[in-house]
Amino acid sequence: MAINLKAKETLIQVGELKGKYRYVLGTELYNKLSESKVIKEAALRSGVSRGVMQACWDAAGEVIKAWTTEGHSVAIPGLGTMRFGVRAKSVETVNEVASGLITARRVIFTPNVEIKQELMDTAIQITCYDRNGKVIKNVTSGDKGDVEDPDNNPGGGEGKKPGGGEDNNPGGGEDNNPGGDIGL
Repeated sequence: MAINLKAKETLIQVGELKGKYRYVLGTELYNKLSESKVIKEAALRSGVSRGVMQACWDAAGEVIKAWTTEGHSVAIPGLGTMRFGVRAKSVETVNEVASGLITARRVIFTPNVEIKQELMDTAIQITCYDRNGKVIKNVTSGDKGDVEDPDNNPGGGEGKKPGGGEDNNPGGGEDNNPGGDIGL
């Protein structure tokens, strides 16, 4: 198994590299697995009927939705935790605080140690495309999964987002940067 990425030669539209072509990495997306396929596979792996698995799936989804909307961080078995959060502008005085400061509502997922290790142990395959969409190179990782991990990098990489931008809150929690996060 490997994580498949694409590196496409893309014209940069903003910033100091505006007007230059650069190779931009992104995840190759295949298709969304249907809920019924996931239920069927989970039923096979657990030895319970599809109907029972569907009822459990629905109940778990309702519990997660209810508890996250109440402000809890909820465990997702075998994966990590999920919670809701927001991005918001900062203001100088308490009189300026209002819900209009919110720039985005987010779902925040924090993977557990095992899933992070699985990710580190998974090979990477990159297909490189030129600006016309022609495949020009394929790269397969031969590394030991020792790509920098900003969550576990004492003294190094603090204050930098994975995309190279500044993090306005390197200590954690919500930040004041309405730019894009890299999704999981």
